[in-house]
Amino acid sequence: QVQLVESGGGLVQTGESLTLSCAASGNILKINVMGWYRQAPGKQREWVADITSLGNANYNESLKGRFTISRDNAANTVDLQMDNVKVEDTAVYYCYADIFQYGGSSYLPHWGQGTRVTASS
Repeated sequence: QVQLVESGGGLVQTGESLTLSCAASGNILKINVMGWYRQAPGKQREWVADITSLGNANYNESLKGRFTISRDNAANTVDLQMDNVKVEDTAVYYCYADIFQYGGSSYLPHWGQGTRVTASS
């Protein structure tokens, strides 16, 4: 069994910064890509960023420059730093990870339950 738990969401003023964290735990042998999606009210889920186990990061072009993703391989965690937050960043943010479990045969995607971010001016 694998769990991904996000934290760090909440209410933030526009222009401020907020950091989201996600911790993976359970039956984990190794993790490949970790990343974040978000879903704003009334909109489809949108990919935000991801990062490989070697630290190669990729970003949604529209968010590049304001968001920074990082991870701690030893702790199985991934963070998303959001700078200069805008009202349009209001969404539920979901963490995901491609995980190879002990006894498994391939990497499988796992998701967290989401953490809500509300940005107001």
